[in-house]
Amino acid sequence: MHTETIAKWQHTHIFGQDQIKSGEKRTLFVIIMTGIMMVGEITTGIIYGSMALTADGIHMGSHMLGLGITFFAYIYARRHAGDLRFSFGTGKVNALAGYTSAMVLIFIALFMAYESIVRIINPVEIYYNQAITVAVIGLIVNGISMVILGGNGHAHDHDHGEHIPQEHGEHSLVSHAHAHPNVDHNLKAAYTHVLTDALTSILAIFALLTAKFLHLVWMDPVMGIVGAIVVIRWSVGLIQGTIVVLLDHQISVKMRNRIIGILESYKDTKVSDLHIWSIGPGIYSSEISLVTKYPDSPDNYKNLIPLDTGVVHSTVEIHCCPDQ
Repeated sequence: MHTETIAKWQHTHIFGQDQIKSGEKRTLFVIIMTGIMMVGEITTGIIYGSMALTADGIHMGSHMLGLGITFFAYIYARRHAGDLRFSFGTGKVNALAGYTSAMVLIFIALFMAYESIVRIINPVEIYYNQAITVAVIGLIVNGISMVILGGNGHAHDHDHGEHIPQEHGEHSLVSHAHAHPNVDHNLKAAYTHVLTDALTSILAIFALLTAKFLHLVWMDPVMGIVGAIVVIRWSVGLIQGTIVVLLDHQISVKMRNRIIGILESYKDTKVSDLHIWSIGPGIYSSEISLVTKYPDSPDNYKNLIPLDTGVVHSTVEIHCCPDQ
């Protein structure tokens, strides 16, 4: 068989992962802002004796690492999108980066809690006015960063002008980008980092105001502990979301039943086996085994799967059963 002939049935497994994502540019800008604010908060927190402010600065420093992981993951996924070592492209680099960032957050939160406990046992003098001023500036920076990274932490990287090649037997998602969950765990991790930063800034401001006006000095380190607990809780949620992708969990039962119903409504067909799992933000691969007494072209069965399911790659196995 000639190479030109078989090429008709061959295709790549890039699925748009070679394109620059909007989250990549936004993350770089936030990294620069976060770095500047991190130095300011840690320095002033040490000078003016505020554990809540120092913890906020250290926490922001951890986000520098987390955001760095996010930025590196975008670049790595894009540059290696065509690497044949990745069976379905580099989409899962996104989830791996999100998982790693969440683990970084947990370790930093534990450190924050430890330092806060030490400060409860050994309190120090706090220069409230200066510390409050820096904390407010930090909160403003965090708010701007949250707006830049995009409100709800979901990445709509399939912009209206972006095109995912429709390869042999596969679907383009361009016109249905909002019809299925399209969570960019990498960008969501970055958003979680700045969201927790904003929280610790709020807690630091509250603690400093309480300590200054009500003379409750212990509120400063206590808020550091509260912030650590909340950060850990959010991190666990992010880990749970990324594990679903990394461990190849099946698509939702509702979507699975919908696809089975569509396939089984075609020419007296029965689905004997079905596997659909995530291979990137909002995109899925499927392996389907069908039993029918009226076998048809595999492409016809693939084309039955709605575009809004996010299935961009399908392998269909057909078993002929005359007595079905």
